[in-house]
Amino acid sequence: MSRNKRKMIKKTLTHIGVYFSLFLFLLPFLWMVLASFKTQVQILDTSKLFEITANFSNYMSVFGEYAFLTFIWNSFIVGIGATFFGLLLGLPAAYSIARYKQEGLGLLILVARIVPGISFLIPWFIIFSKLNLIDTYTSLILSHMLVTMPFIIWVMIPFFEGLPLELEESARVDGCSIPMAFIRVMLPISGPGIVTSSILAFIFSWNNFMFSLILAGEKTKTLPIAIFNFLSYSEINWGGLMAASVIITAPVLIIALFAQRYIIAGLTGGSVKG
Repeated sequence: MSRNKRKMIKKTLTHIGVYFSLFLFLLPFLWMVLASFKTQVQILDTSKLFEITANFSNYMSVFGEYAFLTFIWNSFIVGIGATFFGLLLGLPAAYSIARYKQEGLGLLILVARIVPGISFLIPWFIIFSKLNLIDTYTSLILSHMLVTMPFIIWVMIPFFEGLPLELEESARVDGCSIPMAFIRVMLPISGPGIVTSSILAFIFSWNNFMFSLILAGEKTKTLPIAIFNFLSYSEINWGGLMAASVIITAPVLIIALFAQRYIIAGLTGGSVKG
């Protein structure tokens, strides 16, 4: 067998493997979208698993009976707030760890991220209860920062380590202090990493369920908690559940599709130093 033929076979098998893996990952999402347009009876009928219908009653029920626009708004406020303050604190922390080789601090932040969030839930609930912050955006944003800030820091550390130190030194020669050199020089050229960490941090906050389950109330209920309402002891509203799942997945999917180039550039940007 010639070398070109072996190369062609290898390439064909690789494509088959990629497409098969893609099919397996997209199959649940495809079923979710199709099921969101079906009635309860049609969803439970396995012979009509991939039948296409045009029934919008589930979506009308989601927005009419369950006021999902309010939940979407709450999720956006919490996600944007947790991402913004995560960037505000996480970017200087990541630069400090990268610039001064503070491995201990970096490890401490990593441990805080690895520890199950439920370990913080009871102390937070007690503290926020004493401060009358239960069912407020403040408590949700602060709790979601436990997810967003460590992630931003650990994405940006290798990115800052890949930037030439001479850039900061040149800025200091021109009269900038270290903080000003960071703001005026380092941050503007760190765009791909900042965009990547922001998008992924927002997605993690958007999908967070546990913190919102305990700290949110009727005024600040987010989408993952709202979806939980479709589950009851005696019945599952599959049509409404699938429509709500499409609604919560669509914004994240759209953001990922349009920003995938920046995500790839940001995640690989710190892999090359100098």
